[in-house]
Amino acid sequence: MAATKLTLSADKDTIELAKRIASESNISVSKLFKKMLNEVAKKKTTKDPLLEKLKNAEMPDWVKQLTVVDKPTPDFDHKAEYGKYLEEKYGA
Repeated sequence: MAATKLTLSADKDTIELAKRIASESNISVSKLFKKMLNEVAKKKTTKDPLLEKLKNAEMPDWVKQLTVVDKPTPDFDHKAEYGKYLEEKYGA
């Protein structure tokens, strides 16, 4: 994406602070500004009221019964289990 120039106004102390922080980070003031702006944008996520309502909604028991809570053990061999399934389905 092509860069576009932007002129910002700030007091002398703020400018010196920005230059010092950018220098310590081995980046330009422009890259520092971009990085800081992206961080602020990430923190300010817009919240959809409908999604918030759904997050706080109580899940019916029948839905809870459909959900899988247990994870396979680390020694679970999914390839062997799939092989067994294929043998049962198609015969060997």
